[in-house]
Amino acid sequence: MSENTYNTIIVGGGIAGLTSAAYLSREGQRVLLIEKNKECGGLVNSFTRDGFQFDAGVRALIDAGIILPMLKDLNIQLENVKSPVSLGIENEIFHIENVESLIKYRELLAKLYPESQGEIDEVSRNIRKIMKHMDVLYGIENPVFKDLKHDRTFVFKKLLPWLPKFIFTVGKINRLNMPIEAYLGNIVKNSSLRDIISQHFFKNTPAFFAMSYFSLYLDYFYPKGGVGKLSEALKNKIIECGGEIKAETKIIEVVADKCLVKDQNNITYKYDNLIWAADLKTFYKITETEGLSPKIKKKFEDSKSKMLKNRGGDSVFTLFLGVDEPLESFRKVSHGHFFYTPSKLGLGGTHREELNSLLRNFEKVEKEQILTWLDKFTRLNTYEISIPGLKDPELVPPGKTGIIISFLAEYDLFSKIQKAGWLDEFIMELENRVLSVISDSVYPMLKDKIIARFSFTPLSIENRAGSSEGAITGWAFQKAMPVINKIQISDRSVLTPLPSIYQAGQWAYSPAGVPMSILTGKLAADKTLKRMKKYKSPSIKRS
Repeated sequence: MSENTYNTIIVGGGIAGLTSAAYLSREGQRVLLIEKNKECGGLVNSFTRDGFQFDAGVRALIDAGIILPMLKDLNIQLENVKSPVSLGIENEIFHIENVESLIKYRELLAKLYPESQGEIDEVSRNIRKIMKHMDVLYGIENPVFKDLKHDRTFVFKKLLPWLPKFIFTVGKINRLNMPIEAYLGNIVKNSSLRDIISQHFFKNTPAFFAMSYFSLYLDYFYPKGGVGKLSEALKNKIIECGGEIKAETKIIEVVADKCLVKDQNNITYKYDNLIWAADLKTFYKITETEGLSPKIKKKFEDSKSKMLKNRGGDSVFTLFLGVDEPLESFRKVSHGHFFYTPSKLGLGGTHREELNSLLRNFEKVEKEQILTWLDKFTRLNTYEISIPGLKDPELVPPGKTGIIISFLAEYDLFSKIQKAGWLDEFIMELENRVLSVISDSVYPMLKDKIIARFSFTPLSIENRAGSSEGAITGWAFQKAMPVINKIQISDRSVLTPLPSIYQAGQWAYSPAGVPMSILTGKLAADKTLKRMKKYKSPSIKRS
């Protein structure tokens, strides 16, 4: 038996791939996880620079009835702390402590937009309704992570009473599947108010997902040591269970009829099953189907056509700062997770219509026009600010603070500017404007105190995470989604047109995120085990 032959090969060491590998290794399979970067974790990662620890992607985690049950099922101990959220608009800042904080949110909006009290009341009522739906949706531990054959107490006391409520709630959710922009357009006539509520969401985010965020804020938690501790724990579990991990290895070809994958060094690996937990467009571009039946080849080509015609969702720009100022200065302003909008005017058409016009006519646009647009964009935007040290003081040097500032960014703008030859200049201009806006408003203590700074662009994300168009949540939201995007049929989201190949991760469900990546990783592992049992695949023992 060749040493390069495996029961299951998993391509992509993000959180979905790590989950699949952990479960399959635990079952005694010979498993190989292949990751193109030096470290696993993808966008669930942490790193240290100049003595400051930062989170590379997500800033906190949401259990959603998935993460904690997964950790319990795998017997992984992870020390977590709450990650409370603050919201701010101009000089008005409040902290989300519990369900009743929704009243404070309503009061804040009413103070800023007194002419829109009726619309604000309607939005508040709808958020409260959706919060109740969320209580049902994530009201129990996800049954995928439970032993339903043996845990009869869970089945009869929790699962069966919950199912009718779940089915009813899903029906309600599906009626709120319209884009948040259209949904708010039917309720809120004040365009600035609409923007303030929704402008930090991805374009065409389903209304239910967007309006549920107030509830999700209450669920945020943070692993001590950084978000990357979750990925590290899964990696350790894989190794503990005898699984193999091969980093700095890029798969350049999948030969489906021979069940082979080939890496950049022309080394081949044979599999019984393959789980693709990396960029799905890449999978369709590098997979060879010659030798398969005409029926399967047609299904594959049809799917390939859909995938390649669609594009990834929105991306982000992230500015990382090391500040010579103690944590207490920032604790007086906000919690360690902070959504801040420096102007109540809202972006209006700045991020969409005006930017699209610049991109359509890019060859004729002067550099100064882009920088003028950038002035407006940074003044009116909403920023997601994370301060890891406020969650875990061990993550910063004594007397100093690390800050992460993120906001939605258009991949095509960075791509076109890179081709035009002034990307470094543009990034510097963008960083300077963000720092000016933030230090002139909520954090005046930043002035003259920054001792380290660097940034990640959508191009950085595309290069590091491998996601097409630098997307961080999967596909752009649109009517004809190329993947399964309903939670009630999420088990189908791991299927591909090829019988022995499954998919998992950020490209498998929208809205995506860490919980859904974990869920699809587990579902793909379950499908693999079921297939091997059905076809009695030869058992390949670990050496």
